[in-house]
Amino acid sequence: MGWLGKALGGTFGFMLGGPLGAVLGAAVGHHFDAGLDSPDLGNVFGFSGQQRVQMAFFTATFSVMGHIAKADGRVTPSEIKLAEAVMAQMQLDTKMRKMAIDLFRQGKQADFPIYDVLEQFSRECRRRGNLLNMFIEIQIQAAFADGQINQAEDAVLHKICDYLKISRFEYEALKMQFQAQQRFYQQQHHQQQPFGRGAQTALADAYAVLGLKRDASDAEVKRAYRKLMSQHHPDKLVAKGLPEEMMTLAKEKTQKIRKAYETIRNARNFDRL
Repeated sequence: MGWLGKALGGTFGFMLGGPLGAVLGAAVGHHFDAGLDSPDLGNVFGFSGQQRVQMAFFTATFSVMGHIAKADGRVTPSEIKLAEAVMAQMQLDTKMRKMAIDLFRQGKQADFPIYDVLEQFSRECRRRGNLLNMFIEIQIQAAFADGQINQAEDAVLHKICDYLKISRFEYEALKMQFQAQQRFYQQQHHQQQPFGRGAQTALADAYAVLGLKRDASDAEVKRAYRKLMSQHHPDKLVAKGLPEEMMTLAKEKTQKIRKAYETIRNARNFDRL
């Protein structure tokens, strides 16, 4: 059972503590005393370390998403639709969906403690690099909800990456890969002809999805594919603290990566891994 189901059934289910605990507590109508910020509090009340990280990830994901959406002063219908789409992908029940919406709304508030939240989130994740990258990928996806990342959103995302020790180079690479994934996905669903300019564009985007240039060797293609599949493997991410309810997002990532690899493999006609 994931932390969501366990939390609903336990009196102390939301005792995360700290800024994240306060944000989550407000989302379910509870309030936390200042003293409830022990790093081991989740274990005291029956949560494993993994479930504690899952709780922190869920809370940070939707509250920070709301904060980024409001970065330019207004939240667009597209951004709200994207947040709701993420909730739909997670197949949240009514109570959990309401909690996610409340977290999103809290993130939009002018007094949302974004950097306190990020500091605790980083501490809870304890250098789980793949998990932090997944978090940023979700935020990038949310920022692109209306078709582009504006200057205000980009500035907030830069600061978020700084707090999470994600370099500017890594952030820009994740942005480029996401854009390539979107173009590649659209090509796959709308392209009618297997050859021609459309196919060449799809192939170029397939390389970008893997973070490669077209002159990469076969060995480099295979190595990049294995690395990305390992980073986004749903079971591995859940083991590191991705909420089980968010596995669908990781599965979709791996499907896009696999499809991009297959496109390159077919174009080059080399053997499968």
